[in-house]
Amino acid sequence: MPTYEYKCLKCDHHFDAFQSMSAGRLTDCPVEDCGGELKRLIGTGAGIIFKGSGFYETDYRSSGYKAAAKADKKSSESSSSGSDKKAKSTKKESSKPSTPAPKPSKSD
Repeated sequence: MPTYEYKCLKCDHHFDAFQSMSAGRLTDCPVEDCGGELKRLIGTGAGIIFKGSGFYETDYRSSGYKAAAKADKKSSESSSSGSDKKAKSTKKESSKPSTPAPKPSKSD
C-alpha cells in the first residue's frame, strides 16, 4: 500500500497517509479547528533498497576477472575438442553392423 503526502491549503499542515490505492482521497485537514481543504502532493516514492550479498561482485566484474575467465574458456574449449575426436571414432566403430549369433540346433 502506498503512502500519500497531503497538504492543507488553509493552515499549510503537511502529513503522510498510508492508504490503499482503491481508497478515496482525504478531503478534510486533521488539525483541530481547521477543517481546510487538502491537496494530495506528488511524492518521490520509496528509495531503492539493495538486499543480499554479491550484487556488485556479479554485475560489475573487474577487467582482471574477465581476462581470467576468457583464458579459462579457451583452455576448456581446447580440451573438449580432443574429447570430441575420441567420441567420433568410437561412434564409427559402434555403427558397424554386427552379425547375429548362430541359433543352437535342437537335438532329440
